[in-house]
Amino acid sequence: MQNKRIKAVLFDLGETLVKFGKVNTAGLFRQGAKLTFDYLKSLGQPVGAFRFYCWRNLMSLRWHYLLSNLTGRDFNVLELSKKTGEKRGIRLTEDQWRHFAWLWYEPLSRVAQTEPGTAETLRKLKKLGLKLGIVSNTFVNRSSLEKHLEQLGLLEFFSLRLYSYEFDFRKPNIGIFNVAARRIGEALENILFVGDRIDKDIAPAVKSGMQAVLKEAYTNQGKKTPAGACKINRLSELPELIRKINSQSPRQQTTVSV
Repeated sequence: MQNKRIKAVLFDLGETLVKFGKVNTAGLFRQGAKLTFDYLKSLGQPVGAFRFYCWRNLMSLRWHYLLSNLTGRDFNVLELSKKTGEKRGIRLTEDQWRHFAWLWYEPLSRVAQTEPGTAETLRKLKKLGLKLGIVSNTFVNRSSLEKHLEQLGLLEFFSLRLYSYEFDFRKPNIGIFNVAARRIGEALENILFVGDRIDKDIAPAVKSGMQAVLKEAYTNQGKKTPAGACKINRLSELPELIRKINSQSPRQQTTVSV
């Protein structure tokens, strides 16, 4: 009988570690467009009129987002920006391109929130000897996400950080769960996955062989927790839950329970 002792915890990012909520996407896009437009203009780059700059970027983003939904593969918005920008004569250094990508993301980062005590919860998990990682579906570049995580004081806790645009697949494809298990160096059954989406986090994690916890969020409100998983309201509940799982005998560890 397998011993399902938890040795590593993997987290989804949005609405799990960091809460963005139901945002005004149009408003945030326009804010990002204005920040990046002004930045390029300050560097003497050929940007044209703001109206057309905003429209071109919106159409490009929508088109590539549609393609990603059809193919099941995320795109790298930084590389997309470089490719389309260079075609229009924009020339930036690598650092400038990364700053440009951050300016697109910055308005979203301003509305983000973390639960009080999130860093302390992660610190407790590390003290339990657990490896921690992030597995996120996203087209936002690593440099922007990790700058944000660093600002929130969370980056240092995660030895593994996987972002779907770096792969040919994304959640719910169990391939990304298998990659995460290999890279964090633990068997699937010894990993606990924490996420807010039943379809993209919990169901595929359980299918892959991981244990899973559904984090309360607006994305799963009113939905039934799948068999083989449990639900928490706050991340601060995790240390005690994991202690309970790890104190059980292999025979008792048939499902995650609270």
